[in-house]
Amino acid sequence: MRNFFLSDSYKEIQLHALNPQSWLQVERGKHCKSTSYSPSSIESLIKVAEPPVLSLFKPVDYVEVLAQIHEELETCTLQERSNLYLLQFQVFRGLGETKLLQRSLHSAWQNASTVHEKLIYGSWLRYEKQGEEVISDLLASCGKCSQEFGLLNVASQFLTESVETINQSSYEIEQISTKVFFQIKGEIITCERQKIAALSVPFNTMLNGSFTESNLEVIDLSENGISPVGMRAVSKFSVVGRLDDLSVEILLEIMVFANTFCCERLKDACDRHLASLVSSRQDAVELIECAMEENAPVLAASCLQVFLRELPECLNDEQVIKTFLNVNKQQRATMASHASFALYCLLSEVTMNINPKSDDTVCFLEKLVESAESTGQKQVAFHQLGCAKLLRKEYSEAEHYFSAAFTAGHVYSVAGLARLACIRGDKLFSYEKLSSVISSYQPLGWMYQERALYCEGDKKLEDLDKATELDPTITFPYMYRAASFMRKQDAKLALAEINRLLGFKLSLECLELRFCFYLALEDYKVALCDVQAILTLSPEYRMFEGRVTACQLRTLVREHVDQWTTADCWLQLYDRWLSVDDIGSLSVIYQMLESDAAKGVLYFRQSLLLLRLNCPEAAMRSLQLARQHAATEHERLVYEGWILYDTGHCEEGLRKVEESISIQRSFEAFFLKAYALADSSLDPSSSATVVSLLEDALKCPSDRLRKGQALNNLGSVYVDSGNIDMAADCYISALKIQHTRAHQGLARVHFLKNDRKAAYEEMTKLIEKARNNAPAYEKRSEYCEREHTKDDLQMVTQLDPLRVYPYRYRAAVLMDNHKEKEAIAELTRAIAFKSDLHLLHLRAAFYEHVGDIGSALRDCRAALSLDPNHQEMLELHKRVNSQEP
Repeated sequence: MRNFFLSDSYKEIQLHALNPQSWLQVERGKHCKSTSYSPSSIESLIKVAEPPVLSLFKPVDYVEVLAQIHEELETCTLQERSNLYLLQFQVFRGLGETKLLQRSLHSAWQNASTVHEKLIYGSWLRYEKQGEEVISDLLASCGKCSQEFGLLNVASQFLTESVETINQSSYEIEQISTKVFFQIKGEIITCERQKIAALSVPFNTMLNGSFTESNLEVIDLSENGISPVGMRAVSKFSVVGRLDDLSVEILLEIMVFANTFCCERLKDACDRHLASLVSSRQDAVELIECAMEENAPVLAASCLQVFLRELPECLNDEQVIKTFLNVNKQQRATMASHASFALYCLLSEVTMNINPKSDDTVCFLEKLVESAESTGQKQVAFHQLGCAKLLRKEYSEAEHYFSAAFTAGHVYSVAGLARLACIRGDKLFSYEKLSSVISSYQPLGWMYQERALYCEGDKKLEDLDKATELDPTITFPYMYRAASFMRKQDAKLALAEINRLLGFKLSLECLELRFCFYLALEDYKVALCDVQAILTLSPEYRMFEGRVTACQLRTLVREHVDQWTTADCWLQLYDRWLSVDDIGSLSVIYQMLESDAAKGVLYFRQSLLLLRLNCPEAAMRSLQLARQHAATEHERLVYEGWILYDTGHCEEGLRKVEESISIQRSFEAFFLKAYALADSSLDPSSSATVVSLLEDALKCPSDRLRKGQALNNLGSVYVDSGNIDMAADCYISALKIQHTRAHQGLARVHFLKNDRKAAYEEMTKLIEKARNNAPAYEKRSEYCEREHTKDDLQMVTQLDPLRVYPYRYRAAVLMDNHKEKEAIAELTRAIAFKSDLHLLHLRAAFYEHVGDIGSALRDCRAALSLDPNHQEMLELHKRVNSQEP
């Protein structure tokens, strides 16, 4: 154990370099447990790193900021909308709201007022959808091509230059000839004098004015950077108004010539022609410099499109990096117009995802700072650059940018200032700085967490407890308390503390810490379970500050655990699935995937568990692996149907299901078809079709786990259609094959039969069986008296503080008892860490009730930022808005 935590200099490990017996103190298969463990070994094994200063936009009152953005969107010009949606995106990213931030990004793209904004936000959305190419392929196989973020015809997005015809009659001079001859390097090019004069005011003045050239038939242009070929093209353009197919070199010549003589139509034609020739990154690299020097917006935008479509790969090209970084303000305007902030916001995000400490990241963030104009933009840019400088240990510059962000109003940047003061050895300043913030603003969980870093003993624990009280989703306080208990050799409290968080938030760092606890306890079987769950969620995960891969640790731990047969694995899976132990089920499936079992089915089960654990990205990865490993064509089609359905393509998903059924009738095909129809149809008559499909599913071969789910779903359909007795039969049948969740359905049946006591008892059975039982307590609360309801909902909040119904219920009870302030405070407590439309809706209604119209309007606007189309919210907003003085 003592030798397990590797030294900082040991960067990479080979398996043979780790002797399992040096840290796993028992031989394989001998599970003797030590009654105590060495504190020194625990110290070396369990290290809880300080929480990082997050490079996120985290306003103190996100509700106020969202409301302000919504209000500005109601009145702003079209040109301002995209920037406001970008700021909204930053707020949602700080809140961890993935779906909402993607919607904001999509809104920024939809409201783009310039070609540059369309290119930047379209490319950003493409970047966010990396890895989803399979969805495009599946849509194409259904005859639906997604061209939403396809190549733009850049030239069509720019208005053609319209230049007023030069009024030649204003020059009182006798024209000596209708022709003019230009001499270039010994060659004579014949041109129409008035056609050339019409190209620009300078040419008109030269040829028709009082200059010497107006009296000449031959004019020498040898020193003006144009070749004879180029001048002939200019001459032809002056007559026919278009350019022939010319080489890039000649077009560039003409572009410079047009700029020299202010020939706007000619320049525009060159700009567009050159833009049409940009088809590769190399083309873009070669032409972008000229585009910026000659102020050619169409060419610049075409080059920009090529670069952005190749994110992130193009940022490995030094020439591309230099293009984005070596630009002045004017050149930046040519390349991105008024969307410079959005451009560097995207580029810095890409480089931060690659390496947040790299030179490129810092340079892009510096450009972001240069581009920032509004207060919100400055807060984002200064804070992110401060975070990058802190990571690079460039402390003086980090302090400068954190201070700038804090001065601009980004209070969270004080966390960076406090870290820097501590690094200088002034912990007292850090503590006092955080104390000042706590006393000056609405206290938030992160404030107490940060202050806890600069005190010891009881004060530290008090601040961490307060942090959890204000924001139970922050992981560090749980981890610190758990590690403290473990150091005191109180493993039971240590595990209970870390399990508090894992009960509602699946955190990799918390799973890693619990894995360490089990190693210390020499409970290798459970340690193996946790490391396999980690690998399911993140196959490339590295543990112990990135020095060891989780896969290596699994190999070592597995040597000390009895191996299960395939039959053992299935029994273990049934046991964990039925006890609603989702993490345990993930672990068993991970182990089963190493065998010769049907991998498609197992990956599919894995995806269902990951969805239940609110891990949609990992779930989609598993679903794609299920498709890849499908044993038959009809099985593959079902998984393709799920992929399409889960990504919002219901019609195409059902088409895949029909194709699968036409090959072979199967449980999963009928189940998916029934699920999709029940979920998407508002027609009550569709319930008969859903019942028929589920009955067809139950006639097909499958295992107890899936049949139990089908019976449970069938019972729900019967309840919704009023067939209570048939529903009861379904739930009882599901329970007979040990589908634990059917207790909830049966409880509902009892309740509908006016037997609240039986309903309560049924939910109690579920609570006793389920590992994750917060939903069961919440449901049971509906079947008991008010006092017991209060107790059950308090338990829900304790087990899963992210469930919003208990807060709403308690607030409603307080409101009924005329305790308006307490009711609003109950909702405010939850809103501080949970952005939820229903919480905001209820608080807005409460504010309206007490006559605080300003606060009600603020909550309405913030709620509509979460869901702009929520009908009840729109009605409340309209009513409240009409009352505003």
